[in-house]
Amino acid sequence: MREAPLPSASWRPPACPRAENRSSVMTSPTHPALAPPVNGLFDFSGRVAVVTGAGTGLGAGIARRFSEAGAAVAVHYHTSAPGAEALVRAVQACGGKAVAIGGDLTRKAEAERLLLRTVEAFGRVDILINNSGLYPESDLLTMSEAGWDAVLEGNLRSVFLCTQAAAQRMIAQGGGGAIVSIASIEGANPTPGHSHYGAAKAAVIAHARAAAQELASHGIRVNVVSPGLIWRKGIEEAWPEGVRRWHARAPLERMGTPEDVADACLFLASSGARWITGANLVVDGGVLAAKAF
Repeated sequence: MREAPLPSASWRPPACPRAENRSSVMTSPTHPALAPPVNGLFDFSGRVAVVTGAGTGLGAGIARRFSEAGAAVAVHYHTSAPGAEALVRAVQACGGKAVAIGGDLTRKAEAERLLLRTVEAFGRVDILINNSGLYPESDLLTMSEAGWDAVLEGNLRSVFLCTQAAAQRMIAQGGGGAIVSIASIEGANPTPGHSHYGAAKAAVIAHARAAAQELASHGIRVNVVSPGLIWRKGIEEAWPEGVRRWHARAPLERMGTPEDVADACLFLASSGARWITGANLVVDGGVLAAKAF
């Protein structure tokens, strides 16, 4: 086969069409939204994000990442006030905007208060990340009703209440919004000792799909991120066998980090995901795609 000749020294690639011209080609009168410039897809300047359960761990990583992208961040906490306040100070020291807001999000009044305090601090709410939750282990045969209820309330009721409160605020202020709920791969592939947790996370996924349908007419998109095993300090010592099994099964051969999950949230909250709603983005290093045997 003959090779194509190399371009001459005077050859230049054809000029790229301007972003607005490309947008006019890709859209129509019935779908008038313009595609934003690529270099601004993850610029959240002037936008306000609420991250629940952000005093420590995964939630703190998500809040920090949104701040790095330019968003003002409401850092919610329930029991980890010192962590939330330290995160706020760190954000402010870097020139960002953040406020720590406490509350029990299984209570309707507290969920509404979280959104009210955010609006008081920053004037509006554009993004909600439902991250708050519980992760206890309990055998099905000995699980108490109280234990079951606590996990369902902490992982599912809080998502419902915060989604409802945030959507009401977004509708009232106009301009749409984005809601991302943190579920888990256990919502599709539950493990022993987590029948309550797996049930709650499966319900979070279903709730988001229903909410996506109901809120689309208001310009509000609702999606889910389902993480796999996320690294935390001391996990190798506390659960060596589980970590070993994870590494053996994960095609990408490592645990996730808060930033891995945070970046998925950034994408789903960004204009890059403007035509995505009701989706469940799995962030697990390929574990659910790995061969069963």
